[in-house]
Amino acid sequence: MSNPPVKFKKDKEIITDYETQVKEIRAQLVEQQKCLEQQTDMRVQLLQDLQDFFRKKSEIEMEYSRNLEKLAERFMAKTRSTKDHQQYKKDQNLLSPVNCWYLLLNQVRRESKDHATLSDIYLNNVIMRFMQISEDSTRLLKKSKEITFQLQEDLMKVLNELYTVMKTYHMYHTESISAESKLKEAEKQEEKQIGRVGDPVFHIRLEERHQRRSSVKKIEKMKEKRQAKYSENKLKSIKARNEYLLTLEATNASIFKYYIHDLSDLIDCCDLGYHASLNRALRTYLSAEYNLETSRHEGLDIIENAVDSLDPRSDRQRFMEMYPTAFCPPVKFEFQPHMGDEVCQITAQPPVQAELLLRFQQLQSRLATLKIENEEIKKTSEATLTTIQDMVTIEDYDVSECFHHSRSTESVKSTVSETYLSKPSIAKRRANQQETEQFYFMKFREYLEGSNLITKLQAKHDLLKRTLGDGYRPEYATTRPPSLPPKPFGTQRPRPRSVFNVKLFNGNLESFVK
Repeated sequence: MSNPPVKFKKDKEIITDYETQVKEIRAQLVEQQKCLEQQTDMRVQLLQDLQDFFRKKSEIEMEYSRNLEKLAERFMAKTRSTKDHQQYKKDQNLLSPVNCWYLLLNQVRRESKDHATLSDIYLNNVIMRFMQISEDSTRLLKKSKEITFQLQEDLMKVLNELYTVMKTYHMYHTESISAESKLKEAEKQEEKQIGRVGDPVFHIRLEERHQRRSSVKKIEKMKEKRQAKYSENKLKSIKARNEYLLTLEATNASIFKYYIHDLSDLIDCCDLGYHASLNRALRTYLSAEYNLETSRHEGLDIIENAVDSLDPRSDRQRFMEMYPTAFCPPVKFEFQPHMGDEVCQITAQPPVQAELLLRFQQLQSRLATLKIENEEIKKTSEATLTTIQDMVTIEDYDVSECFHHSRSTESVKSTVSETYLSKPSIAKRRANQQETEQFYFMKFREYLEGSNLITKLQAKHDLLKRTLGDGYRPEYATTRPPSLPPKPFGTQRPRPRSVFNVKLFNGNLESFVK
């Protein structure tokens, strides 16, 4: 029973599959931009709610017992229909800032006493901090979007390059198949003509014998031309396939890096200082609240634990889990064999071995230089990030001095006027922070561009290294002869005996191999 014929994808089907996959990736990139914008909008809205909350709380401190309960109910009713509230009721697995917001609303109902200093701190300190955090979030989103757009543009360029290389490979492989077919046809004509020449000639006229010999010579010349054409097209096909495989490896490496590493880094850029600043603002609130009655300490301890849990990494993970369709890496691109081409690895046979070796050495040299340069940029970027983190983690939220009962009303106002927001150094500190942020984003952009290039070159380098074999020694520029790529067959069948009497390798295999 004969095996069914193997069905190969047509060029049009391969291109259609590729375009579909690229379209899905492009849709993901667009959705990622929307998700980042939506996340920032949610933060701004959250911060706006917090500002409204504390402003209203400051106004109603004098009628604390009754009006504060109304305030809590107002905001709880506002959030009951939200997705965060449903998640909170289900398993309380929320983003840490949102979790703080819910605990804060619960704590409001526990409050039992008003204080003039507390009202002043809410209005002139906490609310202003939230306004600054909101401004910072919007500014950081704008800068992160610029980098995100550039990375996505670079990713699409890589995909377009893969598309071009794949079409080139298809074209050259088609030409190789055509040339091979013509060569076989010429060989059949030659064999047929040689058989005719070998017939008994005693009954053939001399003129007809000359014609047959002439015809044999023409066929031999035609065969030589087609043999040369086939060799040329076969070499082009091998080079095109090698380039396609290299580009395919680099493309998959770039996509993997973007989805696994770059997206996380970009989300961290949007979060830069957000959790730390929110931590400071809420700790200011906690410092004021802890100086009130001890009966409220139990509720405040719960909020403090939530504030301590403000973690950008955990929130980043939760955020990506909230939108799995946007941040899940796509399936790797697979090599698409064309018209029965069984070779799915880079070919390092003698016609292209020297070229691959030279390319491997060039990649090795360039990677060494790029890694040194990128490592320096990374160190500068990390040092700058440490500086920014030091700026946004200053412990300036302690306001216990405002609650000394021996002070008069005038002394309280004097103390409040000397708080965090009234110090002359705040303008300079803010300017230094924004200048440091600008420098960090510049270095971060350079690092991403360099690491993206290294990823692509490293993928090509590693694939060439595996192809050339472990015997490669850079100092001597030697390689052991690479083995031919295996064919994807489960078992090997004995080759049938040839019926043609043709000398392969010019009759000497060892000379041909040398």
